Amino acid sequence: MRVLRRLGLGHGGLWALALLLLWLPASSHADDASALELPKLLLPGVPFEIKLDLGAQAANLGASYRVLDGPRDRADGRGDGRVVFDADGRATLTGLRVSSTGQHTLTVEVQGQRLTGTVSAIPGWLSVLPPLLAIGLALWLRQVVLALFSGVWLGALFVGGFDPFRALLRVADHYAVAAVADSSHAQILVFSLLLGGMIGVVTRSGGGLGLASLVTRYATTSRRGQVVTWVMGLLIFFDDYANSLLVGTSMRPITDRLRISREKLSFLVDATSAPVASLALVSSWIGVEVGYISDQYQALGIHQSAWATFIQTIPYRFYPLLMLYFTLLTALMGRDFGPMLTAERRARREGKLLRDGAKPASDFDDAEGILGGKPDWVNAVVPVITVVLVALGGMYLDGRESAGADASLGQIFGAADSLLALTWASLLGGGVALLLAVTRKSLRLEGAMDAWLAGVRSMVLACIILVLAWSLGAVCRDLSTANWVVTGIGPWMPPALLPSVVFLVAAAVSFATGTSWGTMAILFPLVVPLAYQLAGGDQAVMLGGIGSILAGSVWGDHCSPISDTTIMSSMASSCDHVDHVRTQLPYSLAVGVVSLLAGSLPCAMGLPPWAGLLLGAIVLSLILRFRGSLTDEVEPPPRDEADAAVG
Repeated sequence: MRVLRRLGLGHGGLWALALLLLWLPASSHADDASALELPKLLLPGVPFEIKLDLGAQAANLGASYRVLDGPRDRADGRGDGRVVFDADGRATLTGLRVSSTGQHTLTVEVQGQRLTGTVSAIPGWLSVLPPLLAIGLALWLRQVVLALFSGVWLGALFVGGFDPFRALLRVADHYAVAAVADSSHAQILVFSLLLGGMIGVVTRSGGGLGLASLVTRYATTSRRGQVVTWVMGLLIFFDDYANSLLVGTSMRPITDRLRISREKLSFLVDATSAPVASLALVSSWIGVEVGYISDQYQALGIHQSAWATFIQTIPYRFYPLLMLYFTLLTALMGRDFGPMLTAERRARREGKLLRDGAKPASDFDDAEGILGGKPDWVNAVVPVITVVLVALGGMYLDGRESAGADASLGQIFGAADSLLALTWASLLGGGVALLLAVTRKSLRLEGAMDAWLAGVRSMVLACIILVLAWSLGAVCRDLSTANWVVTGIGPWMPPALLPSVVFLVAAAVSFATGTSWGTMAILFPLVVPLAYQLAGGDQAVMLGGIGSILAGSVWGDHCSPISDTTIMSSMASSCDHVDHVRTQLPYSLAVGVVSLLAGSLPCAMGLPPWAGLLLGAIVLSLILRFRGSLTDEVEPPPRDEADAAVG
């Protein structure tokens, strides 16, 4: 008691604590193991299933069964039929329905036994409120963590019998803990943290700057300077944050000398950060993307490699692919339109890299001092190659063991545990980065470890979003959200429209919230089950739906004024942030519309994705040729003159 009083708890606080301790055991205990496993909730008119476990004595016995709702009424659907138990005496009764809300006492009569359980049914529209609340709060408050947490809490409220305090505890002790305890989820978290540590060491040791120094020697004209900036964006593919910071700060002095406007530089930086990282086979994004796919596949019982699906969706991600093409096209053709044309002509003709009155988001005068030590490309290239080789080698060895030595290469990689291989790769890649940084004297051991820890810390927010996203997915499964959406929407939505609708929704949410990862977290639990039901075996619809989530999320992340990568691109390029958004938005809209009309929509109707990409590339080329105008190519002035134009 003295200890509690020292903690500041008076008599009222002590009574509250005592009541809480008495209440917790009664409200948080796990259900006893039973031969009858019912859903946590039912929705009227939505199919559900019942699991039976009668033990090994029921193995391989085909028995008739009946499901009663109440003392006499048979549950709708396949309430009578034959059930076949597996070798362990387990079976699943599917296609059952109830027609009303409230408490339902379900009785299964099988093999002379009567198994009874009670479950509640709530109105179906309540099941979509948790994800809708998450979306609404994300749009309103622009706080993804709070939005996801609120969505999980509301779902736990419905599942837990409308007890708000119990629902609050369930968010942590049930949903969050279960999300972290899942082995595949834990692998994703460990992989993300380890890769973040490697990126931290590579960045601080000057590896990114060294990589930049290899290509900047070729930037001798404004067109070449833009092409080199684009190539730099492709080379630094392992993280969008590192991409924005490294490309912008390392290329800014060069593009300034070549009279490339800060608006164009920030566009080039922004257009090759999230799009590249989202497509790369080794990046800080891949664990998140593969994790979302894997989580939904497990929930739906789809026995297919999430890694293989990730690869298969790349041709369906029309926006990031066409944006990379369009960005290179503007550099090669020397054409621009809209506000970007005005900015480029101002820089070429007047030498004004910023408009009069502009307020740069930052002023990085010493990129090397900010980013790390002496530039050394080895510190970046070797760790990245290590990650790539270990990931591929690990997948091959693991897949060969699972699929057999006689399996084809595609079967081997399809059977591999990609998350396991990525975990190995990120661990060894980080170790190589530390070893190089210390042995090449780019950093002292203490500084290298500090850089590694800083990189790990940079991934904490991403991990929190992941855990909450998985928790929201679990809540949606408990509420049968996807089944209700499929039951209500499935009959009238043409499957061919799904990828296009998903792209628009993902783009709107990502633009309003400024986060692609948060958008993916909200949409994956809703879209993948719906796509699975509507596809009917059509891979174009399924892959198109998943690809549209990823592509639409990148669109919003690319051009939203509150996106972290958009802000970092303005900062790294020392560009006025409003000018950056204003000049690149017409480009993002143009590529987005072309991606939708030439890619998502026709490909869901049967057009091969390569044909959609080709059609989109042709349309963008025509737009730039006839809508854009040439910017003036000038000889680069001396460095002193260029610096004077900036100042």
